[in-house]
Amino acid sequence: MTSPNTTLKNPFNIVVIVASLGYFVDIYDLILFGIVRVPSLKGIGIADDQLLEKGIYLLNMQMIGMLLGGILWGIMGDKKGRLPVLFFTIALYSIANIANGFVTNIEQYALLRFFAGLGLAGELGIGITLVAEVMTKETRGYGTTLVSGIGIAGAVLGFLVADVFNWRIAYFVGGGLGLLLLFLRAFVYESGMFEKTKETHKHIKRGNFMSLFTNRKRLMKYIFCILIGVPVWFVIAILVIMSPEFSKALNINGPIVGGAAIMWHYVGASIGSFATGLLSQWLKSRRKALLIAFIFLILFTLIYFSSYGFSSVSFYIIIALLGMAQGYWAVFITIASEQFGTNLRATVTTTVPNFVRGATIPITLAILFLKQKFDLLTAGIIVGTVCIGLALIALHYLEETFHKDLDYHEE
Repeated sequence: MTSPNTTLKNPFNIVVIVASLGYFVDIYDLILFGIVRVPSLKGIGIADDQLLEKGIYLLNMQMIGMLLGGILWGIMGDKKGRLPVLFFTIALYSIANIANGFVTNIEQYALLRFFAGLGLAGELGIGITLVAEVMTKETRGYGTTLVSGIGIAGAVLGFLVADVFNWRIAYFVGGGLGLLLLFLRAFVYESGMFEKTKETHKHIKRGNFMSLFTNRKRLMKYIFCILIGVPVWFVIAILVIMSPEFSKALNINGPIVGGAAIMWHYVGASIGSFATGLLSQWLKSRRKALLIAFIFLILFTLIYFSSYGFSSVSFYIIIALLGMAQGYWAVFITIASEQFGTNLRATVTTTVPNFVRGATIPITLAILFLKQKFDLLTAGIIVGTVCIGLALIALHYLEETFHKDLDYHEE
């Protein structure tokens, strides 16, 4: 559909709605593996003593797919357009997740988690880019906040579906929801900024991923954007998905179920996403909102590692509070999108969150290595300190972008 000539002020528009629903299904499918990790692995015959190792293997296969997909879809989003990439990636991860419901061995599971990750890599970055470019600079923060806040709630649906049905049906539901979303394609329009660049600035290279590495200032800005998001996936991949293992190390009084931990965490994350996004609008500052979020993240992480002997209810509450603190995901993606020009915006906004997600690989490997040297709790504390410390340094050097006009190009 042709894009409008003017930008939008009202955040409740069709572009935001479709991007929100797309991210809702994206999060459902992305987090579903964490929810059904144990029953699905047991369902294909994996022994109890292999659940953690095989679970990390499958999670890393998914993340490798997301790393590659982030680069591919980001480049294609800047070269071919935001809209075709948005819906192609939705179709890819929907089909892959339906296929996940048919796996019978670890090799099939790993291959399909890779393709699911490949498709999941594109939806958020492209959706945020599209929303940021069709809305006014004063209101785009509301639009991206809605996308993240609504989208993150998909994890809650994932838990509820997996709790009622078996893990295979849960995969079928996620894939089916994605395919249904494709019917909304006819009502969404392309970014006017992208079309303007495509038609009137044909000499400007679009989607040149390598140009991020040819200019020192641009490269450092790109690295800083990635680093501020890494604590989010440290919390998700380590403190939440592995919460059953951490709860044993902390001698938590009562069982901790991985799926329930993920659900409560994302309840908190959805609330935190709205809160941090609205805070950035109220303060008229992305950086101040992120700093406040980091302060709470440090506080709740310290409480998590100090919860020795707590009840299971108290531990779930801490996990939910961690979700509220790391709900800065919407502001993080928005600030990354606002840092770069139209000809590189989709590339950056799509690759940054996927490099953050891909950081799960070195984070989990570091946990496994340090666990051998010390113990699980010490490993978690060391890795968490490094992740949050680097994020604070990166935030210090990033420019404020709240009032920034996005209609420009990277030379």
